[in-house]
Amino acid sequence: MTVPTNKTELAEAIRGNYLKLRSDLDGVPEALTREPTLEGHAKGTIMSVHDLVAYLVGWGELVLKWHAGWNAGRQVDFPETGYKWNELGRLAGKFYADYADLTYPGLLDRFAATKDRILAVIDGTDDHDLYGKPWYETYTLGRMIQLNTASPFDNARKRLRRWKKEKGLG
Repeated sequence: MTVPTNKTELAEAIRGNYLKLRSDLDGVPEALTREPTLEGHAKGTIMSVHDLVAYLVGWGELVLKWHAGWNAGRQVDFPETGYKWNELGRLAGKFYADYADLTYPGLLDRFAATKDRILAVIDGTDDHDLYGKPWYETYTLGRMIQLNTASPFDNARKRLRRWKKEKGLG
């Protein structure tokens, strides 16, 4: 995947990767979505398709939280309050738990809504604010959004397609 360098490319990368992934997610029988048979986000762990989507929703909602905090002039805890960058496996577990009570269709709706809210942020932000200056350390806002949306969507699709092939679903 080419790394987006402007607002249009970023929105297209998110939309395109989301649509491809969503097509694959929609093809998973709901009865299999809670089965812990996918390689997890932390080394040596196993997760379900539901967990995979929860992870994506969690990161998307974190992006929105970061943006809202930044715009309000608050100090933003990266990656999340109570977590360090070297604790992303633990953070993944938090995301799985955060959305565990949602049905699979409800989680997919939440995923779509989160993606739409991120696209609205991009739409309301100019290229300079997205890519013209550092936003977190050396990363631009656009790059931070891409690293936590379009890229993980692509990674999730690869994992899901392997899993579906192993299950005889694809």
